[in-house]
Amino acid sequence: MSNDILVITEHMDGKFSDVSFEMVGKAKELASALGGQAVAVVVGGGVSSNVFASDSTIHVDDAALSNFNPEAYGKVIEALVKEKSPKVVMFGWTVTGMDIAAWLSARTGAPLAAYAKDVRVEGGGIVVSSQAYGGKLMADVAPEGDMAIVACLAGSFPVEAGQGSTAATTMASPVDAGSLKVKFVEAIKPAGGDVDITAQAKLVSIGRGIGGKENVELAEELAKALGATVSASRPVVDAGWLPRTRQVGKSGLKVKPKLYLMLGISGAPEHLEGMKSAELIIAVNTDKKAPIFNVAHYGATADLFEVAEAMLELL
Repeated sequence: MSNDILVITEHMDGKFSDVSFEMVGKAKELASALGGQAVAVVVGGGVSSNVFASDSTIHVDDAALSNFNPEAYGKVIEALVKEKSPKVVMFGWTVTGMDIAAWLSARTGAPLAAYAKDVRVEGGGIVVSSQAYGGKLMADVAPEGDMAIVACLAGSFPVEAGQGSTAATTMASPVDAGSLKVKFVEAIKPAGGDVDITAQAKLVSIGRGIGGKENVELAEELAKALGATVSASRPVVDAGWLPRTRQVGKSGLKVKPKLYLMLGISGAPEHLEGMKSAELIIAVNTDKKAPIFNVAHYGATADLFEVAEAMLELL
């Protein structure tokens, strides 16, 4: 068993996710304290892997892995884990990361600490600070055993700390693609035609607190007055009040507007993942303990309808 930290990076359309760089930076810090190495792991082709500040990078470059396949990726990562015997394996707590992290935990018996906001070394082991109850509480856990799996929330660590130019070592896939039961068929992207919220400088984002589809018009009026576009959290989209192209968050889109005004959004970790990089965050919610107030630059514990109508009068 080594004291190395394996970071399972993620990429799509030739670009690595920010959380990949975040985790590499944190892994270097942990590896230094443990006397090990930070090892970035890249699975799949079609991407340049010499972009991390890791002590080393392993690139499993195989055309059969170009598109995400949970069975293939899981078996590749399991094989690497058995070979390297790391102290910690880090994933992003993303749609793909949660899939493989949970699978690896079940396969190896290693404990999985999810929703991680911080990881530190104490007494020769690691302690993970994780969000609980939708971000309203933080829990410190000390995983037991020889290896721990940690799934990190995006936006928890600096991106820059993981950026670099470490040369990658390329290896062939240890998995026979022909033996896989799961086959990649097609990547289906959202239909075009709607506004691209990722390109907007101002967003008025609504959550479950908006109450119903009949109240979306108020948000649209406010957005028009501000020169903004309406976006939403997942519950609004799931209810059919706005199209999925307007969804911000882990299962939606990641946005970086100059202004992000939230009406009736509590601030679940999945939503925060998509908007924490906004330059100015303003939150309106009747729950003074809502997690969103932990990241908002300005906040109002008030009725969103009263605030929106008052703003319209001023505008």
